[in-house]
Formats: sequence, structure tokens, C-alpha cells
Amino acid sequence: MDRLTLGWRPYLLLTLLCLFLYLPGLATVPPLDRDESRFVQATRQMLETGDFVRIQFQQEMRAKKPVGAYWLQAASVSLFSDKASTEIWPYRLPSALSAWAAVLMTFAFGRFLFGRETALAGAALLASCLILVAEAHQAKTDALLLACAVAAQGALGRFYMASRGEAATPGPLVALVFWIAIGLSILVKGPVIPAVTLLTIAALLIADRRAAWLVGLRPMTGIAVAAAIAAPWFVAISQATGGAFVGEAVKADLLPKLLGAHESHGGWPGTYLLLAAVTLWPGSLLLWPALTAAWRERLRPQVRFCLAWIVPAWLMFEIVPTKLPHYVLPTFPALTLLMAAAVVGAAPSLFGRGAKIWYGLWSLVALALAAAVVIAPQQFGPGFALISIPSALAIAGTGLLAAWLAVKERLRPAVMALTVTAVTAFQVVFAGVMPQLDALFISRAAAELVAQRPHRGAVVVAGYAEPSLVFLLGTDTVLTSGPNAANHLKNGPAALVLVADREEQAFFAHAAANSIRPVVVGLVKGFNYSRGKKVTLTAYAVEGKEEK
Repeated sequence: MDRLTLGWRPYLLLTLLCLFLYLPGLATVPPLDRDESRFVQATRQMLETGDFVRIQFQQEMRAKKPVGAYWLQAASVSLFSDKASTEIWPYRLPSALSAWAAVLMTFAFGRFLFGRETALAGAALLASCLILVAEAHQAKTDALLLACAVAAQGALGRFYMASRGEAATPGPLVALVFWIAIGLSILVKGPVIPAVTLLTIAALLIADRRAAWLVGLRPMTGIAVAAAIAAPWFVAISQATGGAFVGEAVKADLLPKLLGAHESHGGWPGTYLLLAAVTLWPGSLLLWPALTAAWRERLRPQVRFCLAWIVPAWLMFEIVPTKLPHYVLPTFPALTLLMAAAVVGAAPSLFGRGAKIWYGLWSLVALALAAAVVIAPQQFGPGFALISIPSALAIAGTGLLAAWLAVKERLRPAVMALTVTAVTAFQVVFAGVMPQLDALFISRAAAELVAQRPHRGAVVVAGYAEPSLVFLLGTDTVLTSGPNAANHLKNGPAALVLVADREEQAFFAHAAANSIRPVVVGLVKGFNYSRGKKVTLTAYAVEGKEEK
């Protein structure tokens, strides 16, 4: 272990781990609804129009998140692809790279706090957790936000540890890193990371009753730096939209999330604690015993800082009515470092009867994932796949091995087994299972159908308005009602419409009333996971010869 943690070796090991975890499926899993597809479509429209200030989804202003993620995606597409391409991986690349950067920064910061061995184990557990692997595969903001969180909190931790006599006082460069990370985080997702940082500082001030160490952050200069990063775009978008963007973002996005379960994404306080066994999986094997150990060691400065990072931010996310599993991701670096510290320090709480009961319960998650690898292709894909059996056995076997090692009090080998479990499971899921789940990817099947059918002009779609279909068919795709789709067929044989089953009655009634005779030219059936309903999309045209 000493040799593995020297020099560049840990960075190389973590980079290889991230490659194994984040690259499989990056290009083969289709665009996911709904957030990811809205992001990539809005980015494409920036490239199409050359307007990098406004954020639009077709004709609608998208006042959900600031512009940071869109700019990074646009840069990636410009470097590696083309705005006309429907390849998804260039849009996802910034998320994968940000996840990788967050893992490396967690090691660098964790080494400063706990030492190299703990830092390597903590960074590996972070890299391997389900929610980060999932976010690395999606063109959204959350992996980018995590990188900003680690940079900001890592710099803050350096100043705190110096105030406790654990290290030399950092120089202005560390303070600059802190404020740059804050500015970038605002440009990515508004006030989330500033709120996490302020809560961390408040918790430390309450616990220690000392504030002099904050002077080293150079707050007056730092606020100016953060403002210089974030403010220009906010000024530009306010001018471009007459102030409507910021007002709509607050009124239609931020306040609804704070006041209720926005877009039906709600949950009771405690939801994230219950989900932690899954979102942190497979590292969640060590979660509760490690937190027990951390609480006993809460007077240690490095443990206190991690707890101040986790506890108030976690409570904030639990209190906010709107809940999505990735909201608590900015606290995960501190969590995984505490888990690794408990392992390296051989904390007694890892070996008690309660811990061993938890290890046994945790094994059920591994078994459930292994079962899903077998069942999912039968429910949503081509049917039983022979490869699913060895894949499921590998996932269950490595997961049960990690739990058995933990029960036998061999925690270091258990951590290694957990990383092997993650590599085995996620490569199978993202590269092998998900791309084959045809019934879940209705938009992909519809786009393939449209590509095979000669047509001219925009495709008109009635009753199915998922953003992924707009991305795959093009910005000019028309999302409308059944009667309007029937009207479109008046344009002759070159016209093509897609009609979902829920709009077919209105479609046929209007067609009959206007002497339009639709002809079926294709059919797509599937399960719309965004709505939780089965969907049938039928492609219609009209008979006749197209005029040359």
C-alpha cells in the first residue's frame, strides 16, 4: 500500500478506475429523459444559432440552470463532433471528466487531511459509488457541481486545518482556488455550493467559537473574483431577456423546489438516509459503522471538518421538499473519506454485532442488482440473454465477497473487493444491459423508423413530447396534438407524422372530417419511464406520388 500511494501512482490508479467506470456506455446508452435530453438539445440550439447567452429548448426559454454546463458541452461538441450529429457522448464528456477530476481532487485533499492510504481508499469509494457513476454518464450539471464542491471545500479545509495547528497557513493561491470554485459553481447551478460552504463554515464557527481563520480566505477580494466569473453572464442574460430569465428561474424553479414537491419529485425528511444504501453503493457497506466511528472521533479537526461538511448540508437537503437522489452528491467526498478513515484506523464500530448485521443487509442490494441484470433484458429488451448469467454471478459474487471480508474484519481487502464489485457491476449495466433495453428507449426506435422512411420537412409528433425525440429528430420537430398532426398530412406523401395511442382518436376524427386518409408506415411500442406508462407510436403518411 505504501508503494501504491507514492508519487503519481495513486493518480494513475484512480484514473484507470475512472476509465473502467465512466467510459463503458458513455456512447451507447441513448439520451435519457428528461433533464439530460433538455440539456443537450439546448446546447445544440446554442451551436445552431450562435447565441451562447440565451438557453432555449425549441421556442421555449429554459430558465432552470445557469449556463456553465451548456458552455462546456458546446465546447466538447465543437472539438469532437458536429452540431448536426445525434451522438450523445460529446455532450456527456464534460460530466465524465468532471467526475474524474472530483475523484483526483478528493485524493489530493484527503491526503492532506488523513494521509495517503485513507485518501486513496476514500477517492476510490467515491469514484465507485452508483450515483456518481450515473451522473458521469449524463450530460447534466451534477458531476460538474461535485468537482466545484471538492475544489471549494478542499481549499476551505486547508485554512481550517491550519487554524487548528495541523498545517502551515495556506497562501493566496489556495484562497484563489476557493473563490474560483465558488464562482464556477454559481455559473453551473446557482447557489447550491455557496450554501453548502456557508453551512460548513457556520457549523465550524458554532463548534469552535473562532472565526479568525476565515480572514485567510480574503473574502473581499474573493467575492470580487467569484462575481467576475459569474456576473457577466447573469447581466447578459438579464439584458437579453429583459430580466425574464432570472425572474422565471426564481419563480418557476427555485421557489417551487423550496416550497413543495416540484414536478412530483418529493419525499419526506429522511428520504436520503434511506436511499444512501443504494446511492453510495457499493461503498455503502461501510456507511453506518464508519459514521458511528466518526461521531466518536468528532473532536479531531479533520473529522470535525468532514462532519461540518456533511451534516448541515444533508439536513438542508432533507428539509427541502423537492428531492432527487443526486442532490446530496456534494457531501459524498467527505462521507467516503470518513469511511476510509474508519477502515484504515480499524475503528471498533466496524467489528461489532450491529455492523455485521448491516453487512448482511447490505448484501441484499448486491443480490438485487444481480437479479436486475437477468430480469431487465427480459422485461424491456430482446429477452433472456445468456451473458446475463455470468454477469449476475460476477456481481453477486464480488458483492458477497466484500460483505464476507467485512464480517471477517478484513476491511482493507473488503474495500478492494468493493471497487472490483463496482467495476464488474457498472460495466455490465452501462455497456451490456442498458443499451439493449429497447422498450425503454422509444425515442431511439422512433428516430430509427423515421430515418428509414423517406420524408421531407419536419416530423410532426402528437401525444409524445419527450425531449430525447427532439434531440434525435432535430430542433424543427413539431410537438403537437392529434388534429394538428392530421392537418400536416395535407402536405402530401412527403409528410410524416408520429401519433401516440392517446392522441389517435382525435387524430382519426380530424382526418375523417377533412377527407385525409392516413396510412400506417411504421410502429414503435415501448414503456415511457418518465411517465410510467406504456406507449405506442404509429408513423403515418398518405398515399400518392410525390411531386418532383
